[in-house]
Amino acid sequence: MILLVPADPLRPVRPDPHFAPEAAAARDAGHRVAVVDHDALARGEAERAVARVPADDDAVYRGWMLRSEHYAAFSAALAARGVTTRTSPGQYRRAHELPGWYGDFTAHTPESVWTEGFDREAFDEVRRDLGPGPAVLRDYTKSAKHHWHEAAYIPDLADAEAAWRVAARFRELRDDDATGGFVLRRFERFTSTEVRTWWVDGACALIGPHPDTPNEVPDAPDLDAIGPLIADLRFATVDLARRADGEWRVVELGDGQVSDKPGTTAAGAVVAIL
Repeated sequence: MILLVPADPLRPVRPDPHFAPEAAAARDAGHRVAVVDHDALARGEAERAVARVPADDDAVYRGWMLRSEHYAAFSAALAARGVTTRTSPGQYRRAHELPGWYGDFTAHTPESVWTEGFDREAFDEVRRDLGPGPAVLRDYTKSAKHHWHEAAYIPDLADAEAAWRVAARFRELRDDDATGGFVLRRFERFTSTEVRTWWVDGACALIGPHPDTPNEVPDAPDLDAIGPLIADLRFATVDLARRADGEWRVVELGDGQVSDKPGTTAAGAVVAIL
């Protein structure tokens, strides 16, 4: 295995400091490590981004989030250098974007609807489809939960103008990073912090805290129903939280390559499961 990590923007031959511990852990475990230019990937310059990657038969990326189309170009550019990404572009999109995984998880996650694009007409259509009541807004890959009351939480979807103010603010904050379209998710009240579970080939390999709450680990949830739903994914994360009625609910699915880990989870633990 070769581990690919973003390069330090100031010292491009070295790993980005955020991912340097995982790079060091991989080297200590006997794996090759190479750096890629994340900024070039984000600009659509995949060939330039992978110029420092040597040939290898199996690559795993651990780095900043990439749009699905940029990951596909990344994978193709690596293939041209004789490197195969363990996670295919199709697998990446399925895990990374909510519309890719939602259909398999409808019994385990809040009811959701989404648009293609960010115009108001489409937003109002799905808002009416979901029906009145509170909801949480995001796009295909990310929310603005740190701006909860202005750009994430909608108290009542029946209030069209108030709902659109939240959506417009969300779109403003996400700017060029906005992906896919609006996603509206039925609000459910959770009583625990989130737990991040890490999966390799449909088996849970690691359970730990969410990066937002690195020092808080809730009781381990029942995961029996999750594995069969993601058995086709090579490396994924599933975030869960306990609802007020005691049921564990899936908050988010993610591609493991671009899922952050809290500082309280050892870098070597992530490398080891790969």
